[in-house]
Amino acid sequence: MERRLTTQQLELIVGEVERLANRQQDELDRSEVEKILQELNLPPELLDEAMIQVQRKEALAKQRNRNIGIAIGGVTALVMLVAGTSLFFQNKASTIAKISVSQDRISFVRDGGENLNPVAKGAEIVYRVTLNDAPVGETLNLTCNWLDVAGKVAHTNRYETKNITTPVWNTACRYQIPLDASSGAWKVEIRAGDRSLKQMPFEVK
Repeated sequence: MERRLTTQQLELIVGEVERLANRQQDELDRSEVEKILQELNLPPELLDEAMIQVQRKEALAKQRNRNIGIAIGGVTALVMLVAGTSLFFQNKASTIAKISVSQDRISFVRDGGENLNPVAKGAEIVYRVTLNDAPVGETLNLTCNWLDVAGKVAHTNRYETKNITTPVWNTACRYQIPLDASSGAWKVEIRAGDRSLKQMPFEVK
């Protein structure tokens, strides 16, 4: 049974035949190339070497284009990575900038609701802080610096909070005042990243 073609199939076949015919016209066999070389007073015996050189140049051009594509892709990925990193840190800084401290106090480890002042030497104490506008769904890297009467850091707590579930968030850090600590005005400071959230003075006796 003779197969019938649709109009669309016929158009495709005609186009393919034209492409093949044009390709045959563009391609020359070896004898035709040698004849052209002789007409140009060029040595036909160099044809094989010339063809090798042409193929090599074509391969190098393809490799160069491939390398350029890879380089462009790498640069694009790097730009996107830098932009994404920059945006991440901007968002992080913006989040930290919104945080404030609504309440802070110093208590014993077993919290009785007190706010100790003065603090006895040798006492183990806890700095309890309530944050406002804490980033819900994230964690915070916090630092507590305990500053002695000379303003030097006597002790540092660095820690990461649990995943924050509410914008009002309680956190705490602890320190045992040394028995040989200097008496006088101390401070404890809580920081989020590079930002100081609050300093609280207290007396050591």
